[in-house]
Amino acid sequence: CNYLLKNSEEVGYKHLLNGKHSVFLVGTVFGFVVVQFTLFCLMDWNSKGLKGLNYYEKMIGVLFQSMNSRHAGETILDFSILSQAVLVLFVFMMYLPPYTSFLPSIDNNNGKNSESSDRMKKRRGKVTEILILSPLSILVIFIILVCITEKKQLKDDPLNFNVFNIAIEIISAYRNVGFTMGYNCERQLHPEANCENKWFGFVGKWSDEGKIILILIMLLGRLKKFNIDGGNPWKL
Repeated sequence: CNYLLKNSEEVGYKHLLNGKHSVFLVGTVFGFVVVQFTLFCLMDWNSKGLKGLNYYEKMIGVLFQSMNSRHAGETILDFSILSQAVLVLFVFMMYLPPYTSFLPSIDNNNGKNSESSDRMKKRRGKVTEILILSPLSILVIFIILVCITEKKQLKDDPLNFNVFNIAIEIISAYRNVGFTMGYNCERQLHPEANCENKWFGFVGKWSDEGKIILILIMLLGRLKKFNIDGGNPWKL
């Protein structure tokens, strides 16, 4: 057990963290929740989504929403009515990997782990390294692809179909969170007589091509651990 804990990267199992790293990780997660909770309360305490709730219910609802932004993706209100500042923060939280730590653990094994990772990198083919893209590059490419497949909707229904809403859907799918902006018939510039508001995701209004792209990004999100070092050959 002691060997596995000290050489978790070498054996390919990074879930085993030492005590110092675990403390930093817990502190980082707590800090993220506090930041989200504070901004949510400041910007959307009196929003339409929390209307009718008492003080205690609002506190629990905001805390629940802040905790869900990085993992479960469950929501208690319509995301589209939240302030833009809160939405941007939620997007950032969704993008961060689950083991994001503000202060990395420092111990004597860092040298060993770095040597091990260097050996692994040398064994990879140079062509493969060049072709592998960073997670951010993958997200940008897929957002562009969805904007291409949904270009008609972006033009005809810009309040529902816009780049920010598409980016939220793509990042949420890639990180397997599940947040969605939904679709609201009241925001249509050219109202449709048969349009009806329903509780399904924003992707429900996408074309078949757009839905296939979202399925692909979800699959890539499930395999993102194999692309953690992607984009290293690119120097900015």
